[in-house]
Amino acid sequence: MGLFIVGLIFLIAGRILGKLNDKRSIFGKPAMGLGLLIILAGVLTASIVQVDAGRVGIKKLYGHVQPDVLHSGLHLINPLMDVETIEVRTQNYTMSSVHTEGKKTGDDAIRVLSADGLEVTIDLTVLYSIVPETAPKLYNDIGPDYEERIVRPISRTKIRDNAVYYDAVSLYSTKRDEFQAKIYKAIEEDFAKRGMLLENLLVRNITLPTSVKNAIESKINAEQDAQKMQFVLQKERQEADRKRVEAQGIADYQHIISESLTDKQLQFEQIKAMKDLAQSTNAKMIIMGKGNTPLILNND
Repeated sequence: MGLFIVGLIFLIAGRILGKLNDKRSIFGKPAMGLGLLIILAGVLTASIVQVDAGRVGIKKLYGHVQPDVLHSGLHLINPLMDVETIEVRTQNYTMSSVHTEGKKTGDDAIRVLSADGLEVTIDLTVLYSIVPETAPKLYNDIGPDYEERIVRPISRTKIRDNAVYYDAVSLYSTKRDEFQAKIYKAIEEDFAKRGMLLENLLVRNITLPTSVKNAIESKINAEQDAQKMQFVLQKERQEADRKRVEAQGIADYQHIISESLTDKQLQFEQIKAMKDLAQSTNAKMIIMGKGNTPLILNND
């Protein structure tokens, strides 16, 4: 449009110069010719539009948004049209308590009330994209700031609406996946009505109140202590069983030995022992006592 205006100025100036009756009139035709060339260049420039990869072009004519879109590449269009491009690749919108992670500076996490009346803080990332065919309608109805008008408020509202059905501990542990699936479905439906596709919903972190966290940690520690004591008791029972079996074995052995030994067997074993002592290099004399107990005399 700028070249068109410049060319129009040259064209008007050349026409004025051509009507003068002095030496300046000789510049009239060249100025008009240059103006026509500039106008032609402006028209050609305005007629050729390039749409980058991952974006679509939205055409506007006299303020009215056209229903069809321009896909990536070069396009020849009406030079009077304006083209705005909008991204159709996957985008993410993060709301986090960490000051540098989210779209907004500072703590932008979502604070919700659970079913038991406790305040729970949720960090969330929304992955979404614009459906190319519905981009003109989205641009016409919402405008280019769809993140602030659609993505952010809908996500925060749906999370708060669904969190009230769960208590804080369930959100943090057993019901987390169920909660994520429920808010995904709710947000997906609202996005689809506006030409947006919800690709994924990531509940990145759920922070419980300090009192609840301490109670959970105490419970976990108590359970671990109970499991440890159970292990110790089981080990002691196994040791007691081992000693009981060992004692029973010794008792059985002694019982068997006591029943198998006779007087003649004991006398035979005594004779063998005295024979071994007599053959020893240290034993010099063996004297049998009245009680059949040998007396060994050693010269060493």
